[in-house]
Amino acid sequence: MKYTAEREPPLSEKGTLYLVATPIGNLDDITLRALKILNEVDLIAAEDTRQTVKLLNHFDIKKPMVSYYEHNKIGKGNYLMDLLLEGKSIAVVSDAGSPGISDPGEDLVRLAIENNVNVTMAPGPVAAVMGLVLSGLPAGRFVFEGFLPMNKRERRERILALKNEVRTIVMYEAPHKLIYTLKDLTDMLGDRRIAIGRELTKKFEQVVRCTLTEAIEKYSKEPPKGEFVLVLEGAAEQELLEEERRKWDGMTMAEHVDFYTKQGVSKKEAIKKVSEDRGLSKREVYNRVLRDP
Repeated sequence: MKYTAEREPPLSEKGTLYLVATPIGNLDDITLRALKILNEVDLIAAEDTRQTVKLLNHFDIKKPMVSYYEHNKIGKGNYLMDLLLEGKSIAVVSDAGSPGISDPGEDLVRLAIENNVNVTMAPGPVAAVMGLVLSGLPAGRFVFEGFLPMNKRERRERILALKNEVRTIVMYEAPHKLIYTLKDLTDMLGDRRIAIGRELTKKFEQVVRCTLTEAIEKYSKEPPKGEFVLVLEGAAEQELLEEERRKWDGMTMAEHVDFYTKQGVSKKEAIKKVSEDRGLSKREVYNRVLRDP
């Protein structure tokens, strides 16, 4: 998405784009800064104005709104950019949580940066982070996948790309697709530990900690309701190392070196890589290649 203004106003004359995080359930999670910004901006761009008006009414905020979502992001993005370049200030909000995460807010940020418009954020709740922390799985290193693709081929490719991911994996899922996703993850990644969060921060908050097969059994009996955060155990590093070692054990030392040189690396670098793969010194690898060509 590219937009170019007819006249490039000085930065001081431009407005500011605010990304404002809103509660993911409990309205008490709104920040004082978020309320201040929503009260002071000229316009609020909302993913769903019907949802956002409930928040604004709760805090007695009266501001004009415009819808800004996936299917109108190009036309509305250009409209909002015109207003920003005229000096208007705009707050962007999603239905819940932080805008820019799995929604078109990221496109508007990119557009603002391209046009040298001020961009800032009032940080706040993120369902992915809350689900991760409550999961009981390692949270020091993780990857966020958002929503998996709906296209079967793309979906399969995305899941298989995670097969050797050792970090904890966080994703979102809708209730009507939860069972299919759990089955796909099990079929392609094997049975792993998973934490499934729903109704986070709300009265009936629930985090189910189990295995993928146990989750399939549970939600086959209980129709899923609400939006879900899935936190999946990463691949076991030790298992991956052992799998790699089995692959190398089937090769002679010379074949192992050739494996890397055929990828375009020098023989010296290939010997170094083989020594790391096999836990041997570079000299020992070199001598064995000479001895057993």
